[in-house]
Amino acid sequence: MGMRRHAQFIARTVMVQNGNVDSAYKVLSRILGQEKILEQYRRTRFFERPSQTRRRVNYEKCMAIYNEDMNRKIKFILRTNREDPYPGCS
Repeated sequence: MGMRRHAQFIARTVMVQNGNVDSAYKVLSRILGQEKILEQYRRTRFFERPSQTRRRVNYEKCMAIYNEDMNRKIKFILRTNREDPYPGCS
């Protein structure tokens, strides 16, 4: 009951049910991966040279632009309320 009151622990708390630690560990690993906590830990574990930081940040920016563009194109293709793309062919 006490842990439920603290909102900061709810998202990263995994309860072990029936002594099944393996499945709880998988769930916790997935949560930490989605929130990019492990990535942040690995990145700050060792010193990152400024040139490596610039390369990483530029790569992340390029990937964000690419992913945004691809998501926009996929949404455009998958929309359902569009006119017939090939008129007269059906």
